[in-house]
Amino acid sequence: QVQLVESGGGLVQAGGSLRLSCAASGSISSINAMGWSRQAPGKQRELVAGITRSGGTTYYTSVKGRFTISRDNAKNTVYLQMNSLKPEDTAVYYCYVDGPSLRYWGQGTQVTVSS
Repeated sequence: QVQLVESGGGLVQAGGSLRLSCAASGSISSINAMGWSRQAPGKQRELVAGITRSGGTTYYTSVKGRFTISRDNAKNTVYLQMNSLKPEDTAVYYCYVDGPSLRYWGQGTQVTVSS
C-alpha cells in the first residue's frame, strides 16, 4: 500500500499564494517522477506540473511563471508553490508519484481563489 497525504489547500484571494505539500509513504521501492494535476468543476483533469527524480520540471502553460514545483527525495515529498493565484486556478489539486510500474494519486485538496 502506498499513501499520499496532501496538505496546504484553502481559500485565498486573487493575487495571493498557497503552498501545497504531498508526502508519500508505504510500500514503494522507488519514486520516479512526481507532480500535480487539478480538476475544476465540469472540466477534465489537467496536468499542472511535474518533476523528475533529478529535478527536471515541466509546467502547464497557464501556470508558467506563477507556480513552482519542487521535491525532497529524502522525505518523499513534492511541493507546489502557487503565486499570483487567479480565480481560474480554482480546482481540486491532486498529487501523484510514479513508482516502478504504477502511478499513485493523492486524495485531492481544494484550492479556491476568490475574485
